[in-house]
Amino acid sequence: MSLALLDAAATAARLPYPALVHAVQAVLRDPAVQVPLRLVQPLPGGASLFVMPALDGRIAITKLITFTPANAGSARPTIQGDVVVFDIATGERRLVLDGPTVTARRTAAVSLLAAQRFAPQPAGPLLIVGAGAQGRSHLEAFAQGLPLAEVRIASRSAASAESLAARARELGLRTRVVSDPDAALAECPLVVTCTPASSIVLSALPRPDAFIAAVGAFTPGMVELAPDLVRHCARHGRVVLDTPDARHEAGDLLQAGLDVAGLAALADLPRGDGNEARTGPVLFKSCGWAGWDLAAARAAIG
Repeated sequence: MSLALLDAAATAARLPYPALVHAVQAVLRDPAVQVPLRLVQPLPGGASLFVMPALDGRIAITKLITFTPANAGSARPTIQGDVVVFDIATGERRLVLDGPTVTARRTAAVSLLAAQRFAPQPAGPLLIVGAGAQGRSHLEAFAQGLPLAEVRIASRSAASAESLAARARELGLRTRVVSDPDAALAECPLVVTCTPASSIVLSALPRPDAFIAAVGAFTPGMVELAPDLVRHCARHGRVVLDTPDARHEAGDLLQAGLDVAGLAALADLPRGDGNEARTGPVLFKSCGWAGWDLAAARAAIG
């Protein structure tokens, strides 16, 4: 069996968003999927090493990546590494996928699935806060999977914001760069926050029909959303987690003092769960999970 070593472009080509969303749904339904707790090893200088295994009845994967916040705004990506895919029956490596590409695309696919299920106004306009790799992947995924026509982009880097705006226009979307994301909340029922999560980027209260996918903060010490915003969503709408593991990792929720033990995860709330009549803003808190990387590996293998 030949081994395929895929770079970023080749990895992305194997992971179209419709196939990724389908693979994520399949992982959520598959009782053979096993996902051990990930290892997060702090490194000198504030970086972290992540070791994230997962398996099903056919393949086993491990994502091995570094997260280096100090690289934000530089030519070096904050996430670097690989996803290694093994054949369980033979023990052979089948694929080595580009880790940052897998992370960006599977995270956006999970957010898209949540938006398809829970967003009261899936046509937007969409506000993206953070114009890095996750901002781009969420833009492309939402443009493919939702009836979007308009997007607002906010970033602390003007150059990054303009670059992402150019990509949005290529996708046929009416696009505007905004300097105040809080002000944009009033006109955007779709929101994605995908920043380095070193400080609060949204403080205003969302619209009653808002859907917010918050993906930047994935440790207890990280935060993107003001506590009052988080508590407002919990009190007047719904907070949904990507997985139960987020109860221990979601800095936005923990720092807001939310009772996370009773929060539902994506797998607990399939389409048609009888809650469609619920009103109020929806906060989807995503912290990442090796099961999503397993879904990407399944999609890549075909």
